[in-house]
Amino acid sequence: MPATTTRPVTGTATGPVAGTATPPTPAGRLSAALTVLLTLTALLLGTPPPASAATAPLTLEATFTAPGNGWAKVERYLDTTAGFRAEQYPPGGRGDQDGARLTYFGGVRQPYSGRFLLYSAAGWDTGSRDVPVLLVHGANDNADRAWANPNESGSCGASACPSTGLAQYLAGTGHRVFAIGFAHKQGDNLLQAQAVGDAIALIRARLGVSQVDVVAWSKGEVAARAYVSSVRPSWGRAYAGDVRRLVTLGGPNGGLDYVYAHGWAFSLATWPACGGTANAPSPHLYMTCYGTYTAQPCLGVLPTGGYDCYPGQRQLLARWDGVYGVDGSAQDWWTTYYGGQGYYTSGQGVQAAIDAGSLIGPLQQAGVPAAVATFLMAGGSADIPGVLNENRGPSDGIVFTRSALDTTGIGTVGGTRLLSGLNHLELAWSPDAMSQVNSWLG
Repeated sequence: MPATTTRPVTGTATGPVAGTATPPTPAGRLSAALTVLLTLTALLLGTPPPASAATAPLTLEATFTAPGNGWAKVERYLDTTAGFRAEQYPPGGRGDQDGARLTYFGGVRQPYSGRFLLYSAAGWDTGSRDVPVLLVHGANDNADRAWANPNESGSCGASACPSTGLAQYLAGTGHRVFAIGFAHKQGDNLLQAQAVGDAIALIRARLGVSQVDVVAWSKGEVAARAYVSSVRPSWGRAYAGDVRRLVTLGGPNGGLDYVYAHGWAFSLATWPACGGTANAPSPHLYMTCYGTYTAQPCLGVLPTGGYDCYPGQRQLLARWDGVYGVDGSAQDWWTTYYGGQGYYTSGQGVQAAIDAGSLIGPLQQAGVPAAVATFLMAGGSADIPGVLNENRGPSDGIVFTRSALDTTGIGTVGGTRLLSGLNHLELAWSPDAMSQVNSWLG
């Protein structure tokens, strides 16, 4: 997803504002009042208390009451569970928080990953639909651009971008809509899955409901699916049985190898020594730029030399060379994909990256519980402006259609839909896509 440009934000912040990205001291940070509220609210309303209520130490740090973009409020929460950590960020500020999100995260450009934003759309407390909706954004994106103002950055996958999105559309049809905002734009999906569980627990307690519907786009699908499948770190909380329906939009259910199959162009776009500035991983460890052989370990997909700035991208990997081949026209294509020393570049190859922590296999093996009706949407137009589109097979420009519609491990497939005229970015705001999501949510 493209990064957004900075814009001013209005609103009132209440509560303490954290001024550092370092992890807080867990001792004493558990909000007893919030835990009691979560449990008592559920009991009084006759719904089961959130499974995470007794274990998730959540602190409300700040509230912004006039955020714009159709949101009624934005809140920043901190989960002080010891397993969260300060993730590494890529160089040059390319992965830093910006725009309104910088304000929401208390002016911290590189927030600690135990922090997340909970957006509440207008009508969150008045909508007529019984089951609320949580929207989960994808890589290098945020809840504002993804769901409420696709025109915020001027890049939405089309020549003209709308100023409203799925959040307003669903709110207009009676849904009570929320969205999560992650601290790290390319962060570990296992950490983000825990934040998804936290957000669901908060929504349930606020509205007195037992379940929430989840709509997840692109990389966000992996975090959402990890939550419902209880794919988690050893310290993580298991799935609480609180998702009714899961809707995926261009989700890499079958994984992707986009970075490795088109590696030369990726490295040119990202490598600082070559003038690259994109917030995307490189499949290479070394690259010759203007005659100089340079190293950028923090840009690599694999953790190297103590650096690991793109763990979330590594977790999306799966091989597609046996289905669609590799882009043989790219410089050093063989060594980029399979590993080794090329003419201009050197790297370990896609299989080494998969072995270092892809989640696609574990997610398919764990499976989505049959009680969670799952709906899959795919785009079929590889025409995203300004982007190296995935052209080795039918795709939405980023994710192969076959991957987005891969139902392996999904217990109950509620429906699938291929919107052949839409690219990856249009899947979240096109009228056809929004209408389909609304229909699936019932």
